[in-house]
Amino acid sequence: MRAIAEMQFMDFVTLAMEQIVLQGAKIRFMFGGKAHVSMVLRLPAGSGTGAAAQHSETLEAWFVNVPGLKVVMPSTPYDAKGMLLAAIADNNPIMFVENKLLYTRSGPVPEGPYMVPLGQADVKRPGTDLTIVATSIMISRALEAAEMLAEDGIDVEIVDPRTLKPYDAATIVNSVKKTGRLMVVHEAPLLGGYGGEIAAMVAQSDAFAYLEAPVVRLGGADVPVPYNRDLERAIVPQVEDIVATARDLVGYRI
Repeated sequence: MRAIAEMQFMDFVTLAMEQIVLQGAKIRFMFGGKAHVSMVLRLPAGSGTGAAAQHSETLEAWFVNVPGLKVVMPSTPYDAKGMLLAAIADNNPIMFVENKLLYTRSGPVPEGPYMVPLGQADVKRPGTDLTIVATSIMISRALEAAEMLAEDGIDVEIVDPRTLKPYDAATIVNSVKKTGRLMVVHEAPLLGGYGGEIAAMVAQSDAFAYLEAPVVRLGGADVPVPYNRDLERAIVPQVEDIVATARDLVGYRI
């Protein structure tokens, strides 16, 4: 039997931090591999539904910092099914972060069972001028921005890590070496967000010598998610923010 739990809202995971962080994440290590926690915790996350401050957070960075946990964040229906089945088969506790706005998205999904390997990034759009590493809902926004930027002659490559921990550094590094520029986009607050890990990893890799501009991060504002729809939209990156930042980044020369 494999445990699959769903928290209704990711924000409510705060009520289970002792069980997840102090127990589930550590049991396999503390028992020398003789015991394991085969658990998938589904976490509906993100803003955009008018659910206000206690029902709209995106907290993946907390769990990336916990040894023993894996963190998955799909952006398409195909990835959601394939990665959920892969997570269920895994012997580690998995935080499966699902953006609520993506529940209404449709796309091709095989009827039969299949698995998308954990820890394997996906290039959602090839390009030559700029790499955008984005997560979850920001993938669709980055893809929309890329189409607008193409009209300006800017060819954007979009990389989806899909698994935030363990993540596929090689695919990101190879992309940056090709394009010479990197933007990281996520919904969670910029301060302490997952984008800092990607930026630091690239800075410490051999891709650093290929950079033609500083790495840029786009993330949410350091405020609780407002109930007001206009304010809610204003605190997280939108398509127009990605477009404007990309234009500046491609025009920058070291």
